[in-house]
Parts: sequence; structure tokens; C-alpha cells
Amino acid sequence: YMRSRIGGNRDGCRQAAVKIRDSDDTTVLFESRFESGNLMKAVQVGEFEYELYLRYDLYTKRNTQWFYFRLQNTQANKRYRFTIVNFFKSSSLYSNGMRPLMYSVHDAENNKIGWRRWGEEIVYYRNNLTAPDNPSANMYSLTWTCKFPNDNDTYYFAHCYPYTYSDLQDYLNGIQGDRVKSQYCKQKVLCRSLAGNFVYMLTITSPPALSPVPEQQLKKGVVISARVHPGETNSSWMMKGLVDFLLSDSADAKLLRDTFVFKIIPMLNPDGVIVGNYRCSLSGRDLNRNYKTILKDAYPTIWHTREMIKRFMTEIELVLYCDFHGHSRKQNVFIYGCENKHLPKERLKERIFPAMFGKNDISKVYL
Repeated sequence: YMRSRIGGNRDGCRQAAVKIRDSDDTTVLFESRFESGNLMKAVQVGEFEYELYLRYDLYTKRNTQWFYFRLQNTQANKRYRFTIVNFFKSSSLYSNGMRPLMYSVHDAENNKIGWRRWGEEIVYYRNNLTAPDNPSANMYSLTWTCKFPNDNDTYYFAHCYPYTYSDLQDYLNGIQGDRVKSQYCKQKVLCRSLAGNFVYMLTITSPPALSPVPEQQLKKGVVISARVHPGETNSSWMMKGLVDFLLSDSADAKLLRDTFVFKIIPMLNPDGVIVGNYRCSLSGRDLNRNYKTILKDAYPTIWHTREMIKRFMTEIELVLYCDFHGHSRKQNVFIYGCENKHLPKERLKERIFPAMFGKNDISKVYL
């Protein structure tokens, strides 16, 4: 898959690595050479049983959690078993009832059914493999069985609902093409990624002509970002929900636009998203651990984000920065913040927004 390059092919490779011999051949055809796909190898260990190996994040020997791949030549009502054998984490929400996601092309086209939780006999367990970068560390497997509903269908499995870089581009184009929403949302390119992809930044606020605030500088600033970890696709869906709300015609959204200037970076790590990484960029490093970097060329998205925030703070009072993530082992919605153990006033200040957030939605618990 070459989309991570400027001018690269947006489509996956069309030629299968394995060919079906005849109509009696029950071999499943696996493919992940498409945007955000990351299956490295499939080994058939029984007629309807396969061991799967995920590709590590590029230029690393770790970071397997996200998965996304395609299957063809499956048979309806046959029980298949799939086992992903090279996870690193010792625990998982799959042990607490979570199931993989499955997508049927036939059901989507004919019955308007999208992604759905699928699979039975789901077990997450330690196996006999050892980590490639640490022979003393065990690896873990996720196994499940399932029956497919249709013959002659194409299926996909994923760890979480996919949200690709192309999805983001289509979404932003839709906003720009909307005469009303585009009044409140201005788009620009913050920078280019290592692979040359655009890193977009949105500015959402009421324009001066529509704002009751007489002086633009009286507004407060808010910065929100997402998808620094490419495998945490739920962060992109949260970001989409936030932007949809801020650009809506609700009274609360109008009040927020009149009161704040929102700087939004919806995808901090587009290269990682494109190639199907779980955690890292094409530098082979976790961008979320490099906000203090001075290496502009190695971490351009982080460097430019930090510089943008510095400039923004000279123009306006910044009251909130929030970075959207997902979590592979915790449930529900929660907020991490700065502890400031030795600064009591700051420690209290950091807890104001989580407390307000919890009180405004009875389904959220403030901890």
C-alpha cells in the first residue's frame, strides 16, 4: 500500500498473494494492503483455522494492538477459528466481553448493515512466543470463532471502527462544501508529515460579523487534538462528534462559538494511520512521548502543534487543551490530567473541567 507517499496509490494491491486452485478449495484469502490495514501473515493450521500475525509498527519490533484485514473465499455457516498470536499486552478488554468488529460487503450494500460486533468463544491468553526485542517477555494471543452469514462475500475484521485519513479528507471536504458550516470553520494546513501528507487544522468560532462579542480578543481559546496514536480510532470518532456539534445550529453550539475560538487538529499522525500503525509515526517513535522535542524534521506534526499553541497563547487566553485518545484496557469515558502534586492551586484548577464534564452528563462519573 503506497498511500503514505505523496502521489501514492490510494487503492490496495489487487493481486492476491495466494490463489484459489478450484471451486473445492476452502482456503481463506487474507489481505491488508489497503489504507490502515496491518496483517503481516496468515498461517492455515486446520481446514477452517488460521493463526494470524500482525505487522509491528514500522521501524519497531513492538506495538501490536490495532488490527484490520480483509477475508474472501469463506463459506457460510462453517465455524472458523482465528487466532492473533503476537500481542504484547498482558490484559485486554477482550477478556471482559469485548468482541472483534466484522463488516460484510454484501450486507452493507444490500441491507445497510455496517460494522458489528462478531465472534464467539473469545479468549485472550499468554502463549509460548517471546517478544522479538525481549526474549524474556511472553506474548499473548486473541482467539475467537465465528460463522459467516453469506457465501461469496467479502468480510473485514477490525479492532475498532476504522477511521482512515481518506475518511478525514472526505469529511473536511464536506464541511468546506457546506455554505453554513464553512462560515464557522476555517481550514488550513498546519504542516506536512514525514511522508508529506497534510496535517489539517480547523479554526471554529463565530466570525466577527455574527458574534455578539464586541472585541474578538475577549474570546477564550481552546485547543483540541486527536489521533496521535493511529490505532486509537475511537478518538477520531469522538473528534467527528465534537466538530459536528460545534458546527450545529443548537443554542449550546452557538454559545460556544460566540465565547471561544477552537483550534482543532483532527489527526496528528496521518502517516501512522495510513500504514496501519498502532502507536508510532514513520519515525518509529511514539509522538505522544515527544512533545518536548526540538527535532522539527523528525517530529514535524508535534513541533508545529507546539509552536501553534505558543503563538495562539500570545493572542488569546488559552483555557483548555484536550487530546483525544482511546484505551485498550479501560472502559467508558475518563480524563487524564496534570497532577501538580506540589502546587495545590494548580492541582485544583486541573480538576475543574473533569468535574464539570461529569456533572453535565449523568452517564459519566467524575473520579
